[in-house]
Amino acid sequence: QVQLVESGGGLVQSGGSLTLSCIVSGNVYSINNMAWYRQAPGKQRELVAYVTSGDNAIYGESMEGRFTISRANTKSTVTLQIDTRQAEEAAVYYCNANMRRTDWSKWCEYWGQGTQVTVST
Repeated sequence: QVQLVESGGGLVQSGGSLTLSCIVSGNVYSINNMAWYRQAPGKQRELVAYVTSGDNAIYGESMEGRFTISRANTKSTVTLQIDTRQAEEAAVYYCNANMRRTDWSKWCEYWGQGTQVTVST
């Protein structure tokens, strides 16, 4: 079974930084983009950033400068560094990946279970 396993969430003091990690668990044939989304209470889920299989990092609207996304050499791990300058960074962060399990499979979207980031002021 293919899963995205997230780690690194928790409580961080405003002004500090936090790094989230997401790793692909299970056998996959190919991984395309890997991304981080977030959802704050009462708000829609929004794109934070994604990184392509060619290691190009693309940031969501107003996200650049506050987040740093990177992908490990194995291409199956993506990390997100959060600079918590603002309490609004508190949210549940979700890992997302576009993958296919075999050479003949369709590309599918996979989601992690979400990891909570809480910012103390």
